[in-house]
Amino acid sequence: MSIWPADIEQTARAIVAGFAARGLTIATAESCTAGLIAGAITEIAGSSAVFDRGFVTYSNAAKEEMIGVSAGTLRAHGAVSRPTAIEMAEGALRRSRASVSVAVTGIAGPGGGSPEKPVGLVHLAAARKGHRTLHREMRYGDLGRSAVRLATIRTALEMLVELSNAAD
Repeated sequence: MSIWPADIEQTARAIVAGFAARGLTIATAESCTAGLIAGAITEIAGSSAVFDRGFVTYSNAAKEEMIGVSAGTLRAHGAVSRPTAIEMAEGALRRSRASVSVAVTGIAGPGGGSPEKPVGLVHLAAARKGHRTLHREMRYGDLGRSAVRLATIRTALEMLVELSNAAD
């Protein structure tokens, strides 16, 4: 029995099979989900063939030290921003042996939001060598911490599927 909702498990299973068939590997860079995307993927038997590593970069210092997010980007835009998510995804590729990465940074709540950056705001980015980095800004709303995190996992997995299907 999986610890994940059926739709997340099904998508993760498709990712593992699809990435294995294409010879692709994955790295994750996670802030607000704190490793849950990596957990969803590695719940699937056979994931060791496609999952390289996960970076849990909850603090700004971790984002800088582990995956090379620029201190200037964090100062200018904040941790929850499009530029930071993109730097996280691209940094995870550079600091791993993966061919595809996904990164998430957001405000899961219940606190920490502001009028400009409300609870439920999440920036996601996915990068693949030789392809344009994808970005999505999601405003899930103040659904509760667990619901925001689950919604973020679903979107991140969708982005991995999208990049795995991109033509070489």
